Amino acid sequence: MNIALIFAGGTGQRMNTCIRPKQFLELHGKPIIIYTAEHFQNHPLIDGIVIVCLEGWIPYCGKLIGQYGITKASAIVAGGENGQASIYNGLKEISKRYPPDSVILIHDGVRPLITEQLITQNIECVKKRGTAITVSPAIETVALNTEGNKIGQIVDRKKCQMAKAPQCFILSEILSAHRKAVSEKKLDFIDSASLMLNYGHSLYCIEGPMENIKITTPSDYYIFRALMDAKENSQIFGL
Repeated sequence: MNIALIFAGGTGQRMNTCIRPKQFLELHGKPIIIYTAEHFQNHPLIDGIVIVCLEGWIPYCGKLIGQYGITKASAIVAGGENGQASIYNGLKEISKRYPPDSVILIHDGVRPLITEQLITQNIECVKKRGTAITVSPAIETVALNTEGNKIGQIVDRKKCQMAKAPQCFILSEILSAHRKAVSEKKLDFIDSASLMLNYGHSLYCIEGPMENIKITTPSDYYIFRALMDAKENSQIFGL
């Protein structure tokens, strides 16, 4: 089975908004998390969706899931102290509901510009090679700082890629890695890819579209709005 784990646990501090968390901000009357969830809801290969949400916002998230017909959503669970703990909570819930050999697509709730093709490619890569990490090429100079805020090295950007999402694994393997991390008190991995790499798993890349942005700041939101408006205009006017 292919299960989407949508992480929607952020508070949106960098969005400079105190109204609601960033995943619940709206564009054209629809919350960002629903734009994201609809990609998995509408994909023929996705069998289920589990959402990890801020505990106090679970009832509101559940209301949205019902309102927008996200029928593949089988559970909404509370997040943890950080992203790693939140994803672990989601994986534990998934393990209660789905087989251990399921493909798990871990995705940010505020990354709504993915495509059906990207989801398909990730699933195929996991089934063939065991993992799949969505990336995009580095398009600017990558510099490494040293002490004193001095640039110590310029990295060849042709060798660099930006890790994004979905990040996809076999349920039993990603769950085992999380359990090891907890037992060893390694609780600060930046994402699932770094956690799995730490525990010896080979990571294979799927190049995704450049517009697969994570909406973290106000400027990201405006880029999202511009891209969605451009897409809508192209459908209306045949551009």
